[in-house]
Amino acid sequence: MNSKFDLKSFISNLLKNSTVTNVITVGVTTLIVSGLGFFKEIVVANSFGLSELLDTFYIAILFPTFISGVFLDSFKSVFIPNYVSELKTGKNIGAFQSTSFIVTIVISLVFLLIAILFTDTYLETFFKGHTTQYYSLIKTQFYYVAPCILFWGLSSLISGLLNIDDEFKFSSIASIFTPISIIICLVFFKEALGSLVLALGTLFGSILNFLFLLIVALNRKIITLQTPDFISVNIKVLFKQIPAKVSSSLLSGINPLIDQYFSAQLIVGSIAALNYGIKIPAFAISIVGIAVGNVLLPYFSKNAIDNKEATFKKLKLILKYLIISSSIIVIILVLLSSPIIWLVFERNAFTSSDTVIVSKIQQMYILQIPSYISGLVMVKFLTSINKNNFMVLTSLVSLILNIVFNFILIDVMGVYGLALATSLVSIVNSIILYVYINKLNSSYV
Repeated sequence: MNSKFDLKSFISNLLKNSTVTNVITVGVTTLIVSGLGFFKEIVVANSFGLSELLDTFYIAILFPTFISGVFLDSFKSVFIPNYVSELKTGKNIGAFQSTSFIVTIVISLVFLLIAILFTDTYLETFFKGHTTQYYSLIKTQFYYVAPCILFWGLSSLISGLLNIDDEFKFSSIASIFTPISIIICLVFFKEALGSLVLALGTLFGSILNFLFLLIVALNRKIITLQTPDFISVNIKVLFKQIPAKVSSSLLSGINPLIDQYFSAQLIVGSIAALNYGIKIPAFAISIVGIAVGNVLLPYFSKNAIDNKEATFKKLKLILKYLIISSSIIVIILVLLSSPIIWLVFERNAFTSSDTVIVSKIQQMYILQIPSYISGLVMVKFLTSINKNNFMVLTSLVSLILNIVFNFILIDVMGVYGLALATSLVSIVNSIILYVYINKLNSSYV
């Protein structure tokens, strides 16, 4: 009876912990969003299989998502800890918000213009040797996907404000609009939209995502714009952290471009195969990684200001449980890889031979789950204490390793080698981050 009572007490105390409940909230919400996203992939696979149109769409959306991940998400990452610092010290949050929105809009518009102006150069450099129709499909879709950069940037910043305000449910559910939009376009307007169906579905989804987050933020009254101040103490710290964070994200963001470049040298359908192969691992990562990462960045930011040593200890405990639980997930997913792909994707345009290819690619990607999730948490921690400079070095090492592994493994294993290279890079990266964090920890003891 005693042990039973203790177990209930433990669970009760655990659920009273706001951080744990926030992680669970984001995890459940992400599960719902990812589930719908997965259904969207089933609809896409049913419609296109491993086709030229799908290959060209992934190329068309690659640069906008690269810009979003490298520059806009980087700004959000350095925004959160320094905005938290502004809340605890300066309290001039209206000016801080205005400055941040201006920077986000300017960055978005500048890179939107760059993306449009250098489309031809980008294609000629990275994707040589294809037909005129192939390039035409890419560019046509690209011009409709490119405006998403602005909406993604604004959504990212508003989402950061909501997370700081401990509002995780609505900020996590907002991304549900893109898969819904794509599904609706495919089911009801595929013939009318033709080759633009995926691009327009993505654009509509990004607009709805932004509008939803804006309405939630306005209802919670967390947007308080005032005259921007570009010289406040915390804004200056934020600007100093941006180059390092952007450089780190830039080096990391180049890796998918490199993988796409190598896969484009293989047979038509290889790019689509890689994208299908990473869907299950990305699904697992998104449930745990996004839930934990989104909650822990503001959590670490708030706690590190008060007690860095205690925050280090909490980080190590979190990593311990994440690695154990994610390793179990890896074993299960590797064993069930082929049945999962068969069950989820194999129908109509997606054939049994496609299942064989994609399931093997998936197994290679699955291996990265523990290292990717733990690495993500460590990156959030280092960002929260404004230690972004070191991540430039780790990203550079990862980039070099990715190129080397791709060159070696593509000759030995073909498209499967590209997926394995990604997992190996992730493992090495997480080891380097952990060693560095241990070194930092010793300096605080």
